[in-house]
Amino acid sequence: MKQISLALLSGMLFGAGLTYSGMANPAKVRGFLDIFGAWNPALMFVMGGAMLPMLIAWRVQARLKAPLAAPRFSLPQDLRRIDGKLLAGAALFGIGWGVAGLCPGPGLTDLALAPRHAALFVLAMLGGMALFKAVTSRIVPEATKAFGSEEG
Repeated sequence: MKQISLALLSGMLFGAGLTYSGMANPAKVRGFLDIFGAWNPALMFVMGGAMLPMLIAWRVQARLKAPLAAPRFSLPQDLRRIDGKLLAGAALFGIGWGVAGLCPGPGLTDLALAPRHAALFVLAMLGGMALFKAVTSRIVPEATKAFGSEEG
């Protein structure tokens, strides 16, 4: 129960931060990505402001034996590895962000703020996640364990 309430609180705080900062506004995101047009640099400060708490969190995490609300940490083994899956995922993320003006967090937030606009994005995102899981489980069965599926 503690994990669920902590996750809910964290998600609500994250959604509120996305909304307050403008990251849930697709027009503002497209303005940030339009570097050769009417560029709006405001989101650069939002992303920069997010880096400081994350830097602190990584430093604190390195000293902890276990997370506060889980039995163990689940971190990638090689944080410096750049492979085709990472590059393809980053490219798909960037293309989707540029086209829709949304990424997963703001997409879910916008289900409450602008449901008609966000619903198609969220459905496509969930479909892509299911497709990824189906394809990787056939190609590399142990890969599904790395993405949260314990049954493999």
